Amino acid sequence: MRYDLHIHTHYSKCSVLNPSIILDRAKKLGLDGIAITDHNSIKGALAVSKLNKDRNFEVVRSEEITTDRGHVLALYVHEEIKPGNLFDVLDKIKKQDGLAIIAHPFAIASMRSRLKISLKKIKDEIDGIEILNSRCFFPWENKKAAIMAKRAGIAGTAGSDAHFVFEIGRAVTIFDGDLRKAIKGRKIQVDGSIKFASVGRFLSLVHMIRKRGGVI
Repeated sequence: MRYDLHIHTHYSKCSVLNPSIILDRAKKLGLDGIAITDHNSIKGALAVSKLNKDRNFEVVRSEEITTDRGHVLALYVHEEIKPGNLFDVLDKIKKQDGLAIIAHPFAIASMRSRLKISLKKIKDEIDGIEILNSRCFFPWENKKAAIMAKRAGIAGTAGSDAHFVFEIGRAVTIFDGDLRKAIKGRKIQVDGSIKFASVGRFLSLVHMIRKRGGVI
Protein backbone atom coordinates (compact mmCIF):
# COMPACT_ATOMS: atom_id res chain seq x y z
CA MET A 1 0.00 0.00 0.00
CA ARG A 2 1.13 3.56 -0.77
CA TYR A 3 -0.48 6.41 1.17
CA ASP A 4 0.20 10.14 1.15
CA LEU A 5 -0.45 11.03 4.79
CA HIS A 6 -0.31 14.82 4.64
CA ILE A 7 -2.53 16.73 2.18
CA HIS A 8 -4.33 20.08 2.54
CA THR A 9 -7.55 21.18 0.84
CA HIS A 10 -8.71 24.77 0.38
CA TYR A 11 -10.09 24.57 3.92
CA SER A 12 -6.47 25.35 4.85
CA LYS A 13 -5.90 29.01 3.98
CA CYS A 14 -2.50 28.22 2.47
CA SER A 15 -3.85 25.62 0.00
CA VAL A 16 -5.78 25.94 -3.26
CA LEU A 17 -6.76 22.27 -3.62
CA ASN A 18 -10.38 21.28 -4.15
CA PRO A 19 -11.45 17.91 -2.69
CA SER A 20 -12.36 16.46 -6.09
CA ILE A 21 -9.00 17.42 -7.60
CA ILE A 22 -7.14 15.75 -4.74
CA LEU A 23 -9.09 12.53 -5.11
CA ASP A 24 -8.68 12.39 -8.88
CA ARG A 25 -4.96 13.13 -8.76
CA ALA A 26 -4.23 10.62 -6.00
CA LYS A 27 -5.96 7.84 -7.91
CA LYS A 28 -4.22 8.72 -11.17
CA LEU A 29 -0.90 8.45 -9.34
CA GLY A 30 -1.83 4.93 -8.24
CA LEU A 31 -2.01 5.72 -4.54
CA ASP A 32 -4.05 3.39 -2.34
CA GLY A 33 -5.04 6.04 0.17
CA ILE A 34 -4.57 9.58 1.45
CA ALA A 35 -4.91 11.48 4.71
CA ILE A 36 -6.56 14.91 4.46
CA THR A 37 -4.89 17.02 7.15
CA ASP A 38 -6.18 20.57 7.04
CA HIS A 39 -5.01 23.07 9.61
CA ASN A 40 -7.27 22.81 12.65
CA SER A 41 -10.19 21.52 10.60
CA ILE A 42 -11.69 18.24 9.40
CA LYS A 43 -14.00 19.90 6.86
CA GLY A 44 -11.73 18.96 3.98
CA ALA A 45 -11.39 15.40 5.22
CA LEU A 46 -15.15 15.04 5.41
CA ALA A 47 -15.58 16.51 1.93
CA VAL A 48 -13.05 14.17 0.32
CA SER A 49 -14.46 11.17 2.20
CA LYS A 50 -17.94 11.98 0.92
CA LEU A 51 -16.70 12.12 -2.68
CA ASN A 52 -14.80 8.83 -2.47
CA LYS A 53 -16.91 5.91 -3.74
CA ASP A 54 -14.03 3.49 -4.21
CA ARG A 55 -13.92 0.79 -1.52
CA ASN A 56 -10.36 -0.01 -2.50
CA PHE A 57 -9.19 3.54 -1.84
CA GLU A 58 -9.01 4.86 1.72
CA VAL A 59 -9.49 8.47 2.78
CA VAL A 60 -8.17 8.86 6.31
CA ARG A 61 -10.10 11.58 8.10
CA SER A 62 -7.41 13.64 9.71
CA GLU A 63 -6.35 17.08 10.92
CA GLU A 64 -3.10 19.02 11.39
CA ILE A 65 -3.44 20.61 14.79
CA THR A 66 -1.47 23.62 15.97
CA THR A 67 -0.22 23.26 19.54
CA ASP A 68 1.98 25.33 21.81
CA ARG A 69 4.86 22.90 21.09
CA GLY A 70 4.49 22.33 17.34
CA HIS A 71 2.14 20.68 14.85
CA VAL A 72 0.49 17.27 15.28
CA LEU A 73 -1.17 15.15 12.61
CA ALA A 74 -4.26 13.48 14.04
CA LEU A 75 -5.17 10.46 11.89
CA TYR A 76 -8.55 8.70 12.10
CA VAL A 77 -10.38 11.42 14.02
CA HIS A 78 -14.10 12.02 13.55
CA GLU A 79 -14.48 15.28 15.47
CA GLU A 80 -12.51 18.48 15.07
CA ILE A 81 -9.88 19.18 17.71
CA LYS A 82 -9.09 22.79 18.54
CA PRO A 83 -5.53 24.17 18.76
CA GLY A 84 -4.06 24.31 22.24
CA ASN A 85 -1.74 22.70 24.73
CA LEU A 86 0.18 19.77 23.24
CA PHE A 87 -0.72 17.32 25.99
CA ASP A 88 -4.39 18.30 25.86
CA VAL A 89 -4.42 17.79 22.09
CA LEU A 90 -2.72 14.38 22.35
CA ASP A 91 -5.25 13.34 24.97
CA LYS A 92 -8.17 14.36 22.75
CA ILE A 93 -6.71 12.41 19.84
CA LYS A 94 -6.50 9.27 21.98
CA LYS A 95 -10.06 9.73 23.20
CA GLN A 96 -11.17 9.52 19.56
CA ASP A 97 -9.03 6.40 19.07
CA GLY A 98 -6.91 8.38 16.62
CA LEU A 99 -3.21 8.21 15.85
CA ALA A 100 -0.93 11.09 16.84
CA ILE A 101 1.97 11.85 14.50
CA ILE A 102 4.41 14.70 15.13
CA ALA A 103 4.58 16.70 11.89
CA HIS A 104 7.87 17.97 10.38
CA PRO A 105 9.60 18.36 13.77
CA PHE A 106 12.69 20.11 12.35
CA ALA A 107 11.13 22.19 9.56
CA ILE A 108 12.81 25.57 9.24
CA ALA A 109 10.15 27.12 6.98
CA SER A 110 7.93 27.93 9.95
CA MET A 111 9.31 28.06 13.48
CA ARG A 112 5.76 27.75 14.83
CA SER A 113 5.43 24.26 13.38
CA ARG A 114 8.63 22.80 14.87
CA LEU A 115 8.66 20.45 17.83
CA LYS A 116 9.52 22.40 20.98
CA ILE A 117 9.69 19.69 23.61
CA SER A 118 11.92 16.76 24.50
CA LEU A 119 10.77 13.58 22.80
CA LYS A 120 11.25 11.74 26.09
CA LYS A 121 8.33 13.65 27.55
CA ILE A 122 5.86 12.66 24.83
CA LYS A 123 7.23 9.40 23.43
CA ASP A 124 4.54 7.32 25.14
CA GLU A 125 1.79 9.69 24.01
CA ILE A 126 2.45 9.62 20.26
CA ASP A 127 2.30 6.95 17.57
CA GLY A 128 4.84 8.27 15.12
CA ILE A 129 6.94 11.05 13.66
CA GLU A 130 6.79 12.40 10.14
CA ILE A 131 10.28 11.60 8.85
CA LEU A 132 9.73 12.55 5.21
CA ASN A 133 7.88 15.75 4.33
CA SER A 134 8.31 16.82 0.72
CA ARG A 135 8.04 20.50 1.65
CA CYS A 136 11.14 20.49 3.84
CA PHE A 137 13.83 22.65 2.23
CA PHE A 138 16.90 20.66 3.28
CA PRO A 139 17.55 16.90 3.52
CA TRP A 140 18.82 17.23 7.08
CA GLU A 141 15.37 18.33 8.29
CA ASN A 142 13.92 14.94 7.41
CA LYS A 143 17.10 13.08 8.33
CA LYS A 144 17.03 14.44 11.89
CA ALA A 145 13.38 13.42 12.19
CA ALA A 146 14.24 9.89 11.03
CA ILE A 147 17.03 9.62 13.59
CA MET A 148 14.64 10.82 16.29
CA ALA A 149 12.03 8.21 15.40
CA LYS A 150 14.60 5.41 15.28
CA ARG A 151 16.07 6.29 18.66
CA ALA A 152 12.62 6.50 20.20
CA GLY A 153 11.53 3.20 18.66
CA ILE A 154 8.41 4.64 17.05
CA ALA A 155 7.08 4.70 13.51
CA GLY A 156 8.31 7.14 10.89
CA THR A 157 5.72 8.28 8.34
CA ALA A 158 5.77 10.30 5.13
CA GLY A 159 3.48 12.83 3.52
CA SER A 160 3.72 15.39 0.75
CA ASP A 161 2.20 18.26 2.76
CA ALA A 162 0.58 19.10 -0.57
CA HIS A 163 -1.04 22.49 -1.11
CA PHE A 164 -0.95 22.33 -4.92
CA VAL A 165 -1.80 19.50 -7.29
CA PHE A 166 1.80 18.88 -8.45
CA GLU A 167 2.80 18.18 -4.83
CA ILE A 168 0.36 15.33 -4.20
CA GLY A 169 2.18 12.01 -3.85
CA ARG A 170 5.65 13.61 -3.58
CA ALA A 171 6.17 11.65 -0.33
CA VAL A 172 4.42 8.41 0.59
CA THR A 173 4.13 5.92 3.42
CA ILE A 174 4.49 2.31 2.26
CA PHE A 175 3.11 -0.70 4.14
CA ASP A 176 1.21 -3.97 3.86
CA GLY A 177 -2.34 -4.47 5.07
CA ASP A 178 -3.89 -2.03 7.53
CA LEU A 179 -2.37 1.42 8.07
CA ARG A 180 -3.22 1.64 11.74
CA LYS A 181 -1.64 -1.75 12.48
CA ALA A 182 1.39 -0.92 10.34
CA ILE A 183 2.07 2.29 12.26
CA LYS A 184 1.52 0.64 15.62
CA GLY A 185 3.82 -2.22 14.62
CA ARG A 186 6.37 0.09 12.98
CA LYS A 187 6.17 -1.97 9.80
CA ILE A 188 6.31 0.87 7.31
CA GLN A 189 8.73 2.43 4.83
CA VAL A 190 8.84 5.86 3.26
CA ASP A 191 9.66 7.16 -0.20
CA GLY A 192 9.68 10.57 -1.82
CA SER A 193 11.53 13.74 -2.70
CA ILE A 194 11.91 17.36 -1.54
CA LYS A 195 12.92 18.48 -5.03
CA PHE A 196 10.11 21.01 -5.50
CA ALA A 197 9.80 22.18 -1.89
CA SER A 198 10.86 25.75 -2.68
CA VAL A 199 8.34 25.99 -5.53
CA GLY A 200 5.44 24.91 -3.35
CA ARG A 201 6.45 27.20 -0.51
CA PHE A 202 6.76 30.17 -2.85
CA LEU A 203 3.35 29.53 -4.39
CA SER A 204 1.79 29.26 -0.93
CA LEU A 205 3.38 32.56 0.06
CA VAL A 206 1.96 34.26 -3.03
CA HIS A 207 -1.43 32.71 -2.34
CA MET A 208 -1.38 33.88 1.28
CA ILE A 209 -0.38 37.41 0.36
CA ARG A 210 -3.35 37.53 -1.96
CA LYS A 211 -5.64 36.30 0.80
CA ARG A 212 -4.04 38.68 3.35
CA GLY A 213 -3.02 36.38 6.13
CA GLY A 214 -3.05 32.79 7.38
CA VAL A 215 -0.55 29.98 7.99
CA ILE A 216 1.86 28.19 5.71
